[in-house]
Amino acid sequence: MSDAIKHECGIAIIRLLKPLEYYHQKYGTWQWGMNKLYLLMEKQHNRGQDGAGAVCIKTDMQPGVKYINRYRSVRINPIQHIFEQINDNLKRSIEADETCLHDCQTAKTNVDFAGEVYMGHLRYGTFGKNEIEYVHPVIRQNNWRSRTLVMAGNFNLTNVDEMFRYLIDFGQHPRDYSDTVTALEMVGLYLDEENQRLFRDYKNKGIPNKDISHHIEENIDLNKILASASQNWDGGYAMAGLLGHGDSFVIRDPWGIRPAHYYADDEVVVVASERPVIQTVFNVPFEKVNEVLPGHALVIRKNGTVQHSLVRVPRTTTPCSFERIYFSRGTDTDIYRERKKLGELLVPKILEAIDYDFENTVFSFIPNTAETAFYGMLKGLENYLLQRNKKIISENRDYLNDEMLDQIFSLRPRVEKIAVKDVKLRTFISNDESRNDLVNHVYDITYGTIVPHRDTLVIIDDSIVRGTTLRESILRILDRLNPRKIIIVSSAPQIRYPDCYGIDMAKLGDFVAFQAAIALLNERGMQHVIESVYEKCKAQQNLPKEEIINYVSQIYQPFSTEEVSAKIAEIIRNSHIKSEVGVIFQTVEDLHRACPANHGDWYFTGDYPTPGGNKVVNTSFINFKEGRNQRAY
Repeated sequence: MSDAIKHECGIAIIRLLKPLEYYHQKYGTWQWGMNKLYLLMEKQHNRGQDGAGAVCIKTDMQPGVKYINRYRSVRINPIQHIFEQINDNLKRSIEADETCLHDCQTAKTNVDFAGEVYMGHLRYGTFGKNEIEYVHPVIRQNNWRSRTLVMAGNFNLTNVDEMFRYLIDFGQHPRDYSDTVTALEMVGLYLDEENQRLFRDYKNKGIPNKDISHHIEENIDLNKILASASQNWDGGYAMAGLLGHGDSFVIRDPWGIRPAHYYADDEVVVVASERPVIQTVFNVPFEKVNEVLPGHALVIRKNGTVQHSLVRVPRTTTPCSFERIYFSRGTDTDIYRERKKLGELLVPKILEAIDYDFENTVFSFIPNTAETAFYGMLKGLENYLLQRNKKIISENRDYLNDEMLDQIFSLRPRVEKIAVKDVKLRTFISNDESRNDLVNHVYDITYGTIVPHRDTLVIIDDSIVRGTTLRESILRILDRLNPRKIIIVSSAPQIRYPDCYGIDMAKLGDFVAFQAAIALLNERGMQHVIESVYEKCKAQQNLPKEEIINYVSQIYQPFSTEEVSAKIAEIIRNSHIKSEVGVIFQTVEDLHRACPANHGDWYFTGDYPTPGGNKVVNTSFINFKEGRNQRAY
């Protein structure tokens, strides 16, 4: 993606099922679990680089000995910073008592991250808040271990207002208005109730208070807690949590919007957002890594038992397709195949756009995420030429000679590495003009690859969101090659609607497709459509989210996809560009063909899986119409 978009977070859990001594003996160090956590986090750094956090819980510690440790960071390279702090603590502990390095019990007592349960989190900053207090994991601490709750998530809830009011009506006083705090306190509320229920039961049986705590830890019903806490959550989430005594869990939304995967054997249970990360870090095959199913919770008890149970009724499963296009690691078997297919399915439109002229067309991609789609596009072009050559040979078999055959088979797609992402620039220059000039040079080009004023350049990107980088940087630098025409190909359909489930695309006015539709309405004297949509959205503001209709879709209804694409081409082609510019987008139908199990397409269709989505899109339009540059949730 040429436009920088912040996106969903990453989670990781490691539960060691054997004593630390086992790992020290087998792998040469009791730090095996901690080292694996580091790898899980590093290999998911694509899911968030604004902050990171890690927690370790030590089971069966004596009262008075610290059993929970947390490190968080919002520095540049936060993962490295966290583990530098952990290693600094280890070094200090070894200096005080060198037996910490090989004696597991000494290490458990004196070293922060010498434990059995680990959680890691990677995040991006939302709402402009990237202070340390907003970094996961977050802790709800209590003197009873079974009431101590640690949570981290890849999520966004659309109905924080409802949940916030529920907590207040229950008598609580939430310390912050956010979905993170709200989710933590909702789970904490029912965790407290379950603890209190069990305490009363055991108290009535005459069991001493000291022993009751152990009974509660052994019998606490996490499935019931999670079912009660999440029953009214609207949004996409993969929420991970730990209890102070050693239980852990991951719960996934009933629509399957946000991903979570797990692997278990007799040594370890591991959870991560990304499947290939587990495969690589633990060297296990594809089929051994399972998906946490929509509406299910994976619960890992302190005694090591693993339960994968239904906690919310699954809805129409709509995993996020945009995640497949861009955000997920491309090393996953399915995602790699899907991205190639997305590129391949664009070939008919590309051939039509270049008038089947291979001799005067150069094909390339915008680095780096569009590379896989490019390979799929190339495969499609080669398949077309293969069928073309078969037909020519079949029709002319009586007249063929070596010269004709050479001519037939010499026609191949002209492939060049045109665009190069030169540096990752930081906006350390405050002057706007100077900063813009700096951004314009994020990309460089390979000179001498285009025949000036003759060749068409077809260059594929995985998606076009705002079009800003295309307009201000990429097209300007490509235009220096003097192609006759530049055709930008998007492996994703037109992004028309905001996200509200964890990807930072919440402002309608930012989308170039929306800008194009508004421009077309104004050009054609159809401003009444804009006013009508605004009035309908305003009329629904105070309705329950379940009754709200997405009226923003009416902005696009008067125009074909091709008309919007043509206007987008006009918008991104500024006055400095000499070459003709065209834009080709993926169709929604072909998106579904490429990603058959991931039909979460609300970005492109406005078909939100949860009621809160319609509320968000209408609010986003109201904000646009009223000139408020703010998020809709």
